[in-house]
Amino acid sequence: MSSPDYAHHFSVRNVPFGIASADSHPEHQAVTRLENSVIFLNDCHTGGLFGHIEGLPLGIFAKSTLNAFAALPKSVQNDVRTAIQEAYGDGSLNTSVFPHGSVEDISKVQLHMPVEVGDFADFSCSLEHVQNAGRIIINDARPPPAFFHLPIAYQGRASSIVVSGTDIERPHGQFRDKTAADPANAIVYGPSRALDYEMEFAAIIGRPLPMRQRVDAADADEHIFGFVLLNDWSARDIQGYEMAPLGPFNGKNLGTTISPWVVTLPALTAFQTPGPIQNADITLPPHLRDPTRQTYSVCLQVEILTTDSSKETATVTGTSHLQTLYWTPRQMIAHAASAGAALRTGDVLATGTVSGEGDGEKGCLLELTEGGAKAVALVKGGERAFLKDGDVVRMTGFAGEGVGFGECVGRLVAGRV
Repeated sequence: MSSPDYAHHFSVRNVPFGIASADSHPEHQAVTRLENSVIFLNDCHTGGLFGHIEGLPLGIFAKSTLNAFAALPKSVQNDVRTAIQEAYGDGSLNTSVFPHGSVEDISKVQLHMPVEVGDFADFSCSLEHVQNAGRIIINDARPPPAFFHLPIAYQGRASSIVVSGTDIERPHGQFRDKTAADPANAIVYGPSRALDYEMEFAAIIGRPLPMRQRVDAADADEHIFGFVLLNDWSARDIQGYEMAPLGPFNGKNLGTTISPWVVTLPALTAFQTPGPIQNADITLPPHLRDPTRQTYSVCLQVEILTTDSSKETATVTGTSHLQTLYWTPRQMIAHAASAGAALRTGDVLATGTVSGEGDGEKGCLLELTEGGAKAVALVKGGERAFLKDGDVVRMTGFAGEGVGFGECVGRLVAGRV
């Protein structure tokens, strides 16, 4: 899977956090990224760069996940980010300002899961997506009855979350055989015939919240460590059969890919924007009310990459915007805790498919191909109603002015017999 150069996503205005290893640093540990340079933060800590920061335990960046750092007060996290920015200056300085041996080129490191995930919830925040999916699946574009009252969601499998670059295996499962004479009664078990992607955005929980303690949407930022891109791979045929009457299970458990760099809230401050005006006829409960409707202006894009004669070709299949979502990440978090559930450091709360109103703004193939009824033409590699083995799905997100998320990428491989 070839990767374009995302140096412009990672200017000194960004300073994301991740977990990496390299020949020079064989143990998984905390890093940040400046353009195409990866800085190992434990070296910086022991080298004195963060010596003035109170409340930053020695060795915290030597851990194999960011959980301990993510749980620290935001003031400490922000001080670390500021120290990195001040050391690097305006970018005209080179990375020699960091301790000797602490810097590696992005091509020489392996990126790993940034956090240990305890819980994963997948919301459905896009009005356009639920309308399109309803029209395609049940011939009814009306949103579910609860949609305008709360951000609807299902609880996913945390064990299915993998870091960008991990292969995704086509799952086996039970579904209706649409090629049979009587598909309504022809249930088969085999590899999914309708593999899809879903372009999503996800919040990573930092500061935990104990059970039975609610948080208002307007205060939810205190519990957000940062954001990642997320591909909620979906077996539409398995999902469609198992969802009557409960929610998705094996249709969504084949794998969920997240991008490796956690972009923090301070990096996105310049891109804050109000979300859509919500239905004025519905009175929301206090915890979901957010006078600012604060979200972020982020452009999301998804591509399918195919290989022809050893050359990889990308076809853009959808471009959409986070700020079009009816429900904001802050409201998702407030709702997740409203019935008494705890928020734990490392929890992943995803927005659901991010789709817009235009023809080119569909965040999944289900919408783009009308449930497989019409194929989409690729630049090379033929047409697709759903994904074929060997296809690579690449998602990117960019806010602007040197702040982006890099890529969230995975290759679909054949399922085991």
